[in-house]
Amino acid sequence: MGHRCKLSMKARMTLLSSARPLNAIYDAALVDLDGVVYIGSQAVPAAPEAVEKARAAGMRVVFVTNNAARTPAAVAEQLTALDVAADAQSVVTSADAAARMVAERFPAGSPVLVVGDTGLRHAVWRRGLRPVSVSADRPVAVIQGYSPRMDYDLITEGGLAVSQGALFVVSNNDSTTPMDRGILPANGSFSRVIANATGQEPVVAGKPMRPLHEEGVLRTGARAPLVVGDRLDTDIEGATSNEAASMLVLSGVTKPADLITAPTRHQPDYLAWDLGGMNLPHPETQAAAGEAHCGGWTAAVREGHLRLTGEGDRLDGLRALCGAAWSAPQEAGSDLDSRDALAQLGW
Repeated sequence: MGHRCKLSMKARMTLLSSARPLNAIYDAALVDLDGVVYIGSQAVPAAPEAVEKARAAGMRVVFVTNNAARTPAAVAEQLTALDVAADAQSVVTSADAAARMVAERFPAGSPVLVVGDTGLRHAVWRRGLRPVSVSADRPVAVIQGYSPRMDYDLITEGGLAVSQGALFVVSNNDSTTPMDRGILPANGSFSRVIANATGQEPVVAGKPMRPLHEEGVLRTGARAPLVVGDRLDTDIEGATSNEAASMLVLSGVTKPADLITAPTRHQPDYLAWDLGGMNLPHPETQAAAGEAHCGGWTAAVREGHLRLTGEGDRLDGLRALCGAAWSAPQEAGSDLDSRDALAQLGW
């Protein structure tokens, strides 16, 4: 899926640069929602204008989410209420990806047992499959997705169907989800009930696995997509798996210290404060053997510590720190202490 505009992920030791705005290089943006477009019930301030500006430049923007509970139309309605222009066609859910996986394997009209919510049932129906709720209907597949109303009887029916030979697909494998009350069990936790009972591991449709981002590419016809997200282990790893370019935004859950110590598969191509970064050029970071330069900053790995000197844009300082850490020899780059360097940048 897509391509990288410079070095491959394995060869690259730092962030990529671009003299032009990213919206002039990549033909589509596959944009995560929570932490990127909105946080809770509020839009990330930069998001509405960023989406509008990217589209005006000719970039196709779709919203890609691991959440399988709601229909694309319901998600689009929420986005529109936040002044982010969207319709059902511009929302790609893990339910869509899961249903496509099944539809590619079985003929139209095949029964599929849905262990999940309305969004998942609608996705199955839109693919020409027949949603069912009991194993007695002999489903060809079981698709499980998160639902706040998950009940034991439905999980039991799913387990029976899988034990009888039905393909087991899960919309996503996230073990937890942040909610107003705290960290709650998510679909990955619920799916373990069926997996443990049957001994059958599920096929996963959502990030970081390939099918969800592939669905976004199919939806947009993208040849050079840019994945935009706030999570290293889903958004960025998903882009890496699909060999697509990626941009991490700092408006969500990832902290600078996590980014600095990220393993190769979690290292983004570009870094931005928020979604507006897809409409901007990105400065060059020069890095080699544990030393890096970006803007007015120089970062270096010295005796297990990251050292930072210079002045200028805070984000350039973080880019330099990433370059130094990612390019350091393995023995020098492990367990780096970045606290003092990040404190210089106000983190």
